[in-house]
Amino acid sequence: MSDAKKGDWVQIHQIVLKPEERTGKLPEDTKKVPLELWVKGFLNHDANLYDEVEITTLTGRIVKGELVLINPRYEYGFGDEYVPELLKIGKQLRGILKGGDNK
Repeated sequence: MSDAKKGDWVQIHQIVLKPEERTGKLPEDTKKVPLELWVKGFLNHDANLYDEVEITTLTGRIVKGELVLINPRYEYGFGDEYVPELLKIGKQLRGILKGGDNK
């Protein structure tokens, strides 16, 4: 049985650049660490934590990375729990603002 199902809201992690691949015009302490990316989106297939997965972001980008969280919450002060209704409302609002239907 998989930890996460297709369509679940998840967060992935990806190393964009290894330290040796980064530009030389960086502060010394920055050059020593990789450039990392964390992205949230909808899982495109069933998977377990720490599997390499593919997600679709809210803007429709397809991104690959290591599955690190299932139902991640935003950590900048809008609550302590993942609220799935807010995600649906956001998608509906974007559709309405673009002149489409609100599904």
